Amino acid sequence: MNEVDMAMMGGPPLYRSLVNDGSSTGTRLSKGLVRRIAGYARPHWRAIALFLVGSSLASAIVVANPLLLKRIIDHGVERQDASLVTALAAAVAGLAVLEAVLGLTNRLLSSRIGEGVIYQLRTEVFRHVQRMPLAFFTRTQTGSLISRLNTDVVGAQRAITSVLQSVVSNLISAVAVITTMFVLSWQITLVALVLVPVFLVPAKLIGRRLASISRDGMNLNAEMSSLMTERFNVGGAMLVKLYGRPEEEAAAFADRAARVRDVGVSQSVFGGLLFTSIGLITALATAVVYGVGGNLVIGGSFQLGTLVALTTLLARLYAPVTALSNVHVEVMTALVSFDRVFEVLDLKPMLREAPDARPLPEGPVDVEFDNVSFRYPTAAESSLASLELTPQPDEADAAQVLSGVSFSAPAGSLVALVGPSGAGKTTLTHLVSRLYDPTEGAVRIGGTDLREARSRSVRDTVGVVTQDTQLFHDTVAANLRYARPEATDAELEEAMRAAQLGRLLESLPDGLETMVGDRGYRLSGGEKQRLAIARLLLKGPSVVVLDEATAHLDAESEAAVQQALATALEGRTSLVIAHRLATVRDADRILVLEDGRLLEQGTHQELLAQGGLYTALYRTQFAAQEKSRA
Repeated sequence: MNEVDMAMMGGPPLYRSLVNDGSSTGTRLSKGLVRRIAGYARPHWRAIALFLVGSSLASAIVVANPLLLKRIIDHGVERQDASLVTALAAAVAGLAVLEAVLGLTNRLLSSRIGEGVIYQLRTEVFRHVQRMPLAFFTRTQTGSLISRLNTDVVGAQRAITSVLQSVVSNLISAVAVITTMFVLSWQITLVALVLVPVFLVPAKLIGRRLASISRDGMNLNAEMSSLMTERFNVGGAMLVKLYGRPEEEAAAFADRAARVRDVGVSQSVFGGLLFTSIGLITALATAVVYGVGGNLVIGGSFQLGTLVALTTLLARLYAPVTALSNVHVEVMTALVSFDRVFEVLDLKPMLREAPDARPLPEGPVDVEFDNVSFRYPTAAESSLASLELTPQPDEADAAQVLSGVSFSAPAGSLVALVGPSGAGKTTLTHLVSRLYDPTEGAVRIGGTDLREARSRSVRDTVGVVTQDTQLFHDTVAANLRYARPEATDAELEEAMRAAQLGRLLESLPDGLETMVGDRGYRLSGGEKQRLAIARLLLKGPSVVVLDEATAHLDAESEAAVQQALATALEGRTSLVIAHRLATVRDADRILVLEDGRLLEQGTHQELLAQGGLYTALYRTQFAAQEKSRA
């Protein structure tokens, strides 16, 4: 691991401050940021107080050791007082042990403070993001959001721990060392301070270059990781195998890897140059002090022990001075990280639970739309431009998706939704499951406006099976228990058989503990859909929403899924986006949507008799199915 890697992973504060990206110092921070950060530090005030005491004691030891060395030489060695030499040497050893204990204690305290802040921020951001509307996730770049929970949260941690250590510990050390050196010899101290600018200039220049290289390295590593992520997930790997060119893919990766390699070499060279220059200037300064101080000793101006103490203190002066010279960069970098995390936390969720929210009624319930209008939220309402790959304008979002929709689905009835693409069918189902709230009007289940219902109750009452089934990269059992964590293995197996998955269950190599793969790719499309239906059956909702659940299945899979759906829909209020004739014919009521408006509603025969939009859709979409069955 090279020096830059150490700095990026939380290495020595001196080096880390030198490679920080100074571009953040020009960033405008939000008002009250420091006061808000203090709120996260407040629960750890005891640990912070102990940390400050420990840092102060450690800084005192930095001064005490050279003074003991001075006394050993001037009062022990030169006067040949063996007992004093032995006692003072034991004191030096004791201070060394105390310094080691303090170092470990401070590290433990720093770790507990930092990790506590990280835990609090991560869990708070994760919980907050889960409350965001679906529009937030459709706009947000996943990698940018994950970066807020990783990179920025760790950067925020440094505002409380590393910065605290850099400012307090180094400031105390620098003041104590300089004060002690002035007391011992103001002449040599002035010589040492004159050399400080000579010491800082190369550190500044090389540090600035290292910051730029480190930033480039992080960007290039992110690009290389992004390429690997896209190519190594199941969908990306399949696309590459079907359409890609292996030689060109390998060449593209080699190009990015080569740039990462070149940046790594530059980091190593400049990091070595920085440490070499620091070591060289320290050695030159020590030589100057020995030269000036040695002549003063020879001239009888002060004692040899004083010279040794001064050179020892000198070695401990430049590191804290250099760290303090760049501490504003580290402070601003950490504050910017906090600001970026707070930017996510300050984005208000659009769906809020009412203070007097109540549960939905149990058992069969009706679904009612009362003059419902809806438009999707704009970017300003639902997302952050900094989390989008390319921020999009709001004009498209401002368009009305539903306008004045009113209907009622009686308890236990099957309602089919039909209409051309873009008519608003999926949006309507999103309102039933309260992924969004209507812009105007009300959606009621069992007579209760969903905005007045408990969120948990809505999730328990409404079950959804979408066209694109989402499965986690986990076991069959874990994916099923996502609907009901307390379900037994016997209940899982029963749900699978009810969903026409009995044959699959018997063929699974590890039974319910079989891994389904990334997004369920180890299962066929029909098996994934039926597993989603089994999950729905375990949940046992009163209202079922099917969003084209059989759209892309072959005839055999569709037949199995339809049979499973018959079990899932029995006795439940169902809203089904229909693209199959069987669903339309079996529906108790059909809703015909176009351009967000409810144009027609009735049974299959009633709508055919009207000769309107449904008749046209029937002739173009369903007639071919009827002929194929004849």
